[in-house]
Amino acid sequence: MRQTLSTLRKTLANGRKLSMLTCYEASFAQVMDAAGIDCLLVGDSLGMVVQGRDSTLAVTVEDIAYHTANIARGSRKAFLLADMPFGSYHESPAQAMRSAVRLMQAGAQMVKLEGGAELEGIVRQFVHAGIPVCAHVGLLPQHVHAIGGFRVQGKAQSDADRILHDAQVLEAAGAAMVLVEGVPEGLGRRIAETSHAITIGIGASVACDGQVLVMQDMLGLNASPARFVKDFTKDLPAGEGGIIERAFRQYAEEVADGRFPAAAHVYGLSGDDAAAYGGQRPATPPAA
Repeated sequence: MRQTLSTLRKTLANGRKLSMLTCYEASFAQVMDAAGIDCLLVGDSLGMVVQGRDSTLAVTVEDIAYHTANIARGSRKAFLLADMPFGSYHESPAQAMRSAVRLMQAGAQMVKLEGGAELEGIVRQFVHAGIPVCAHVGLLPQHVHAIGGFRVQGKAQSDADRILHDAQVLEAAGAAMVLVEGVPEGLGRRIAETSHAITIGIGASVACDGQVLVMQDMLGLNASPARFVKDFTKDLPAGEGGIIERAFRQYAEEVADGRFPAAAHVYGLSGDDAAAYGGQRPATPPAA
């Protein structure tokens, strides 16, 4: 039976965190299902890791729809999200709805939007139409040129306040999930601890309800990985077969019990906080 928002919330209520990976083809979707990955994201990261581009900006709705349909056929258990690519929801509410409907009809159970409070109206429109929404705040890859590269966001107090406000506004508009990317740990923790939505971190905080990584990154295929990446193939014993499935399973287990992310995979912890990290909440969470 495929996961739903309801079953994901029950998993969290039972004290287990959620694992999410990007996925672009049916064969990997099958292996992720077998390994117990909770959520699969058809990310616009495919522009970089599948199409060989230097950003996500050239990815189209049809690209995402094609890969979403592949994943929907290949998986039977995991919850399936699809990215709304750059330019697919900015022109008008009608354009945004057409794009979202296309992805839902391809098999997505939720669409993900990058942006802040300016997307409040679109989120409300989607939720009213029965389209579940994941808001994406913090580092926004679709804004790479505007922010001057893939840089940690929210280091200044004013920026941290804005990102926290973005998350709160989009949750109030109806976003059932909030993905927090590339922010200092204290800000990621504050968003997670004040949100009633499901929070997913990537370079944010272990306090989030779950974590996401790009599949190719966690399999060690990126020669220059970001700080928040861990290669889950490195320490697996040889000769036992199924190394990719075992890497996925190891990732799911480490996310579930709070071992990942460790202090080495987040930004902005002090020495004392880093020493207490790894599933244990710092005695005094750092200010955002």
